Amino acid sequence: MGGACGYGDLYSQGYGTNSTALSTVLFENGTACGRCYEIKCSNANQWCNPGNLSVLVTATNFCPPNDSLPNDNGGWCDVPRKHFDMSQPVFSKIAYWRAGIVPVLYRRVPCYKQGGINFTINGNPWFNFVLVSNVGGVGDISAVSVEGYGTGWISMKRTWGQNWECDTVLVGQSLSFQVTTGD
Repeated sequence: MGGACGYGDLYSQGYGTNSTALSTVLFENGTACGRCYEIKCSNANQWCNPGNLSVLVTATNFCPPNDSLPNDNGGWCDVPRKHFDMSQPVFSKIAYWRAGIVPVLYRRVPCYKQGGINFTINGNPWFNFVLVSNVGGVGDISAVSVEGYGTGWISMKRTWGQNWECDTVLVGQSLSFQVTTGD
């Protein structure tokens, strides 16, 4: 729940347990939030589930590095490792949960989301704070702009994860959003 992408309750946002935290290298300071991956266990036959199943997950959080531990013994999210920290229900689909850490094969895949893109608006009269979620296609966002009545398009700034803000007063105005995905 919560997390570095800002999605909050992963169930109400539609992500559920099919989500993952990414290591520093994959997280890219939050630009990877919303990306979808197919992951399967590899080269760990004693730990991989039979049938070599794969899972589809969405990047919803950051797996922080632990520089005090070596990256082969606890520092799984340390640079330069590419690591996916998955929930137990999803991990258990590809490997026995007692394995804890297994080598995987992964690839980016299109995100299939139902219900359309969501905008959660917060802030106060002096700034607008918008969380963009449930993005299909590539899943990640590279730019967001907002337009109020007669303002023209205003570029928003990524504050963290998929939270965007602008400091233009837009109180009482109908708003339109322009979202540019990573592709």
